[in-house]
Amino acid sequence: MVIDELITLGLNFLKKEEFNNPPLELRLILAKLLNVDKSYIYSHGERQVTKDIENQFMEMVKKRSKGYPIQYILGEKEFMGLDFYIEDGVLIPRPDTEILVEYIINFINRYYKGDRINVLDIGAGSGAISLSIAKYCPGAYVYGIDIDDAAIKVSNINKERFDLSNVELLKGDLFEPILRLNMQNEFQIIVSNPPYIPKEEIEQLQSEVKLYEPKLALDGGIDGLNFYRKITEDAKKLLIKNGLLIYEIGYNQGKQVSNILDNEGYKNINILKDLQGRDRVAMGFSFDCEL
Repeated sequence: MVIDELITLGLNFLKKEEFNNPPLELRLILAKLLNVDKSYIYSHGERQVTKDIENQFMEMVKKRSKGYPIQYILGEKEFMGLDFYIEDGVLIPRPDTEILVEYIINFINRYYKGDRINVLDIGAGSGAISLSIAKYCPGAYVYGIDIDDAAIKVSNINKERFDLSNVELLKGDLFEPILRLNMQNEFQIIVSNPPYIPKEEIEQLQSEVKLYEPKLALDGGIDGLNFYRKITEDAKKLLIKNGLLIYEIGYNQGKQVSNILDNEGYKNINILKDLQGRDRVAMGFSFDCEL
């Protein structure tokens, strides 16, 4: 079978849903199997493929037809210009999270350029936040913490993939690994993209999210705010004076997370919007700080 025939066959299995783009996804799958760029698939439609490639392709297409995320099938996701290795069991990086990371990188370049600083990422997952900061801010030493074995494994694979030496990935619950290191009041920045979906809303998510992505990385408790409360309170022990605590938040959580920060004594609280004009990032400083 030639490439064009295989793509047509795949289209019979994949129906257009709100979360997928069958023509593009089929070409990405086949490009991965053939170890070529997707542009090759467009320009070499008459190339014959082996029976083994056909079989592998159709296995992947059938998985995708059931809602299995394309990122898990491909084993990677681009984030901040970096190709992250991704596998089943680890939250897939989202483009919206780039807003958070870009702010931190700009903040470091503005206030700490050339300085050796400590950054803490709570809930490292694939390492998207931790490793992007480390890559683009070589003066920062980044500690990434996650409670999940799969997340630590994947983030370490990505650390090696990007050849980073200014990152340390630690397994544990929230701040526990850092408290063991006696690093109180030593962090200029603490960042987290914690689980923030209210428990009862998880079943309303797209099927590819609720069925396949780890609930551990989604479930924020009854109101979705459990981790914001815990982290905001404990972060004060680890931040330096004027240290930045910054979160990714749900689109309707800006006021609630701002109130949590305010109640814990943080100052200069601010909300950043995403490209759709929705709340996406909340931040505050441990003491008064010039923005």
